[in-house]
Amino acid sequence: MEEPGAAVLIETSLGDIVIDLYTNECPITTRNFLKLCKVYFYNLNAFFNVSHNFLAQVGDPLATGKGGNSIHGFINNRLELFKPEFKPSLKHNARGTVSMAVTKDSNGLTGCASQFFITLADNIDYLDNRHTPFGRVVEGFDTLDKLNQVYVDGSGRPYQDVRIRHVVILEDPFDDPKGLIIPENPPTTPPDVSNGLVRIGSEENIEEEDEDTKETRRRDHAASASALTLEMVGDLPFAEIRPPENILFVCKLNPVTRDEDLELIFSRFGTILSCEVIRDKNDGSSLCYAFIEFDKREAAEMAYFKMQNVLVDDRRIFVDFSQSVSKLHGAWVGGQGKKGRSEKVGVDVSSSGHGRRNRNTDMVFDLQDVDRRRKGNTRRSLSPESSRGDYRGSYRDRHRDSHREGYRDSYRDSRDNYKHSFSQRRTPDHRNR
Repeated sequence: MEEPGAAVLIETSLGDIVIDLYTNECPITTRNFLKLCKVYFYNLNAFFNVSHNFLAQVGDPLATGKGGNSIHGFINNRLELFKPEFKPSLKHNARGTVSMAVTKDSNGLTGCASQFFITLADNIDYLDNRHTPFGRVVEGFDTLDKLNQVYVDGSGRPYQDVRIRHVVILEDPFDDPKGLIIPENPPTTPPDVSNGLVRIGSEENIEEEDEDTKETRRRDHAASASALTLEMVGDLPFAEIRPPENILFVCKLNPVTRDEDLELIFSRFGTILSCEVIRDKNDGSSLCYAFIEFDKREAAEMAYFKMQNVLVDDRRIFVDFSQSVSKLHGAWVGGQGKKGRSEKVGVDVSSSGHGRRNRNTDMVFDLQDVDRRRKGNTRRSLSPESSRGDYRGSYRDRHRDSHREGYRDSYRDSRDNYKHSFSQRRTPDHRNR
């Protein structure tokens, strides 16, 4: 078998699949396949025939198994088949073999068009010399495992649609055929909608949910909508912002507990960047809660588990992770050119004996309200140390184009290794051919 000379990335509703194509042994088949991909022919096509541990078939836009066309038929707007490229060296001996289905036209002549299948098991000798292998899966075997487990009806059609969302051509050594016109945009509607075969949508969740799960999902949706509103009005830098994981919230404190006391107690778990008991802005009395910022998330987690319900100054304290994002908001506001903090607005509570210490780091909770900022109060800008921290969760900031470029880069980086290992496995017959 000769080495691949082209590759595509197929994005399906179950995951991505990368396929190497055998352009040297099957130039007609691979050229036809690549040009169909180029005109978005396979976009939103459904896998209409899936057999467990056998194959998964796609490539008929109508999802009946009777449709499809070659690239020349597509250009000329009529059905045209091409001759199958049977090769003795091409076998269906490995899971992930990609093969062009052979059919018959109205005159009874055999030929290939656009339908192809991917084998879901090894050593399916029955298909040899009946259909044309023209490639193999090199990445995405987990997607094949999911495809092999779908529930299907009597005809092999999955009850929940499995569709090709998009095909990205990673390498194409062929020139475009004459008359090929590439559409400006890919299709947005499944081509088999009108034939009544569309089942459960590929994006629908068919798992049954209990009432608690539904309520949780409803609350999450409401919270997401609120966060998006705050992002739109400029109160949050982005909707899916998450609080840092290295800051603890401590409450139920004794009013006599000081910053120094808490810092001394919690310092055994790791380096503390800041520790502050929150006090009333008028009289300086303790509000009986505090925030403690560690330099590492692991230290905060250890303190969370070890200090829960511990006696501090004859009070059993409650410890949790901070849910405030005001520090991140403050850093973002400063970066937008708005007023940053130039100085920390302290409270003179020397008479009470519980005054706060001057610190070099800002706390996540220490943010003045909007009205006070508008009146001209200045705040010192956050230092890099105080704004660092891991975030609980992450937001989607990668675009689909960069995802596809990553596949292109990983494919090209691995091609040389594949060629070297493949050339060592060739038999003398292949070398002399």
